[in-house]
Amino acid sequence: MRSGMASLTGNTGPAGRKIKPGALIAVSLLCAAVLTGSTGCSKTEQKVVKERAINVRVQKAESRSLRPFVETIGTLNPYDSVTVSSELDGILKSIRVDEGSPVSQGQPIAEIKDTDYQLAVEQASAVLKQAEAALANAQQEHRRKEALYREELVTKQQFDDIVARLAVAAGDVEKAKAGLDLVKEKLGKTRIFAPMTGSIKEKKVTVGDYVRNGTFLVSIIRTDLLKLLFSVPEKDVGGLRADQDVAFTVDAFPGREFRGRVRTIYPSLEEKTRSLQAEALVANPDRSLKPGLFCRVTLFTGPPRDTVVVPINALQYDNATTKLFVVEGNRARERKVKIGRKYGEFMEIVEGVKDQETVVVVGQNNLMEGVLVHVAR
Repeated sequence: MRSGMASLTGNTGPAGRKIKPGALIAVSLLCAAVLTGSTGCSKTEQKVVKERAINVRVQKAESRSLRPFVETIGTLNPYDSVTVSSELDGILKSIRVDEGSPVSQGQPIAEIKDTDYQLAVEQASAVLKQAEAALANAQQEHRRKEALYREELVTKQQFDDIVARLAVAAGDVEKAKAGLDLVKEKLGKTRIFAPMTGSIKEKKVTVGDYVRNGTFLVSIIRTDLLKLLFSVPEKDVGGLRADQDVAFTVDAFPGREFRGRVRTIYPSLEEKTRSLQAEALVANPDRSLKPGLFCRVTLFTGPPRDTVVVPINALQYDNATTKLFVVEGNRARERKVKIGRKYGEFMEIVEGVKDQETVVVVGQNNLMEGVLVHVAR
């Protein structure tokens, strides 16, 4: 009985040896420490296994054949314009055109009352006839005096007088002819003709108006060809050349693109805007485009070339640095890139990304170098 009680209290071992209470406590603490350590290790391993993946959307970088260009704005102007004015004083007898009327070169467009000018022609004709009669009389007298002078029946002074009278009579005839030509010219100017083919832009007079020399009658513009006037910023002037292609759109025809070709480059920049003006020639056979339309212009400054592009929303900007993230395996890799031109919703990548690399386009704000990513489908 004592033996059993001693065993329960831990005072003796199986061989009957005594076990001290301190040793029993040490063994108990060691076992507790071992159990605690093994539990901590398992928790650490569990954290590594459960690394959180960042959800992202991706898109492939693409190599496209694209033309370098400059975007700007411009205005359409008529190819030619002319102001038709009166060259005479008088009452406007008729005007045969209105705003918007098409006209052809040489077409009559207005007429000034010509009564006074008809009378002036008749008067000049009479003066000419009188001068011609005086010349004929002087010629006849000259022939008689010349014969008499040879026979020394008239003095030299008398002969010189008839020679002078003959010269004056001939001069009077020439003067009368010039006067007649002048009034005929004025009579012809009572009818006013279109100097070129085009359309009437503006009409300033009406029948019955008294007009003077220089009075504005109508203006004519040519619209089967148009000039596209636009400006190129100073930084892009080096790429501007004659005969370059131009594409443009106007709000009046959404979804439709028009084409032209650079014809004129101005010789100097505008100091206020630091830009250079240029003109492109635009064919307009159906006259659908109108002078004055506002245009969004794309000037192509070179031939097509292979260009790597990525969506604009893939880019991140940090002061002077531009970067993006690519996915390699299941990890995000940060890339610093050098960008070029903007092509619609895409940006040219000059350095930093190659064709067909996987670029993060959504979720990149949550990424850092090397983090685990999950590509959303």
